[in-house]
Amino acid sequence: MGRKVFFAIGTALFLTAAGVGIVAVTGYPNQVCAAKTLLSFKTQLSFKEDVFPILQGRCFQCHQSGGEGYEKSGLDLHTYEGVMKGTKYGPMVIPGDPDTSNLMRLLDWKTAPEIRMPHGKKQLSSCDRDAIREWIRQGAKNN
Repeated sequence: MGRKVFFAIGTALFLTAAGVGIVAVTGYPNQVCAAKTLLSFKTQLSFKEDVFPILQGRCFQCHQSGGEGYEKSGLDLHTYEGVMKGTKYGPMVIPGDPDTSNLMRLLDWKTAPEIRMPHGKKQLSSCDRDAIREWIRQGAKNN
């Protein structure tokens, strides 16, 4: 039947005769966030190209020097080193293990409401959370 392309605000859905693939286009410049079905193709995710833009768009305002999140937790998300250092309470990322990584617990809202991230704002899309989760699963590399 050929290829049909449907566009919605911020999301593109591609239907092909061979199957269905979903690609969500986020509001961040030059970033396409692959849905979980596409992540299963073992694509190596990049901190710089896939994770950092999500953090930049949704987390920097609070987690920078002088920001509320930085002042309360000590978490600076402006660099890979800051992400991996974690907070004054401990690490945020356990390379290879997103299920026990505090970053994912906070982003997935598996914590008390008052500490869910981003604090007081709309939850990150499942697409963005899945990209961060897969990056952690792949070893949380500085790539």
